[in-house]
Amino acid sequence: MYTAAGTLDKDQLVKQYAPLVKRIAYHLMAKLPASVQVEDIIQNGMMGLLDAMGRYEEGLGAQFETYAVQRIRGAMLDGLRENDWLPRSLRRDMRRIEQAIHQLEQRNGRQPTEKELAETLGLPLPEYQKMLQEARGYQLVYFEDFGDSDEDDYLERHCAGDELDPLEKLMEKNMRHTLVRAIEDLPEREKMVMSLYYEEDLNLREIGDIMGVSESRVCQLHSQAVARLRSRIMSRRAA
Repeated sequence: MYTAAGTLDKDQLVKQYAPLVKRIAYHLMAKLPASVQVEDIIQNGMMGLLDAMGRYEEGLGAQFETYAVQRIRGAMLDGLRENDWLPRSLRRDMRRIEQAIHQLEQRNGRQPTEKELAETLGLPLPEYQKMLQEARGYQLVYFEDFGDSDEDDYLERHCAGDELDPLEKLMEKNMRHTLVRAIEDLPEREKMVMSLYYEEDLNLREIGDIMGVSESRVCQLHSQAVARLRSRIMSRRAA
């Protein structure tokens, strides 16, 4: 990967690592709202790749690919932070779903079905599923979930500061137990989606191929699973 002059061959590296940039982008897309274009994520990732090349040439000791992944993902997140990529209406809609999940779970002693949730929200099932698909950017934990702030920033916006990482609070013994139990209680298809995405590191299309469903259906199942987990965590926090 070096030229005759002993420097990194950047053109060759771009060709070699472009698929890596795309893979990181498509994996990140599951955590982003439908309004975000994957092409924008890839463009930011390519800037991160070029930045990694320049910095690596300066003598960084890490293996290039390992270092490049960090810079690519960082550039993607930086690009997203520059835009308001989580509509407030999305957060309101998903809070309604969380409340419906909690209400039905308390009433029936089990996880509610999609049809039951749609009926409780007063929505036709296709409209409810569309809401889930549009909620692709909804995350499990937000910084403001652990404080009194009304801001709507993502958890990742606060991870670079000196404040205590909210994930450390999540990993407290009781909260960890609540989360593990909530994952165990997920419907089987949603549990499979979470396992394939977070443990096997597959993207939505790959998960859809395995499960025999569309990518949009995987997106819906992922959003609904996150809503179920958040409902448990928030009810545990309020107790």
